[in-house]
Amino acid sequence: QVQLVESGGGLVQAGGSLTVSCAGSGRTLSGYAVAWFRQAPGKEREFVAAIRWIGAITSYTNSVKGRFTISRDNAKNTVYLQMNSLKPEDTAVYYCAAGRYGMDPSLYNYWGQGTQVTVFS
Repeated sequence: QVQLVESGGGLVQAGGSLTVSCAGSGRTLSGYAVAWFRQAPGKEREFVAAIRWIGAITSYTNSVKGRFTISRDNAKNTVYLQMNSLKPEDTAVYYCAAGRYGMDPSLYNYWGQGTQVTVFS
């Protein structure tokens, strides 16, 4: 069983930066892809970024390409999402998930509780 805990969310001004973290416990994240999803009030959960554990292959949704970077630290069993040039429309609860690589939430078996990111203008 994998437990995921997100941290690092908060309040940031538009144009600013924030890094959220996803720490795995209970079992190593090796062999799993890890993704970030987000859900804004009244909207469906949407894919943000994903990273394969081997080879560090990544993918991003179009709206965050060039602004967000997903990375992982194997030794710390942790995945990060660095967010730059934040916009008010990035405001959402950010969730990390572990499972098979892809953009579909159904590929991911394990989910964290989420961390709130609020971007104000």
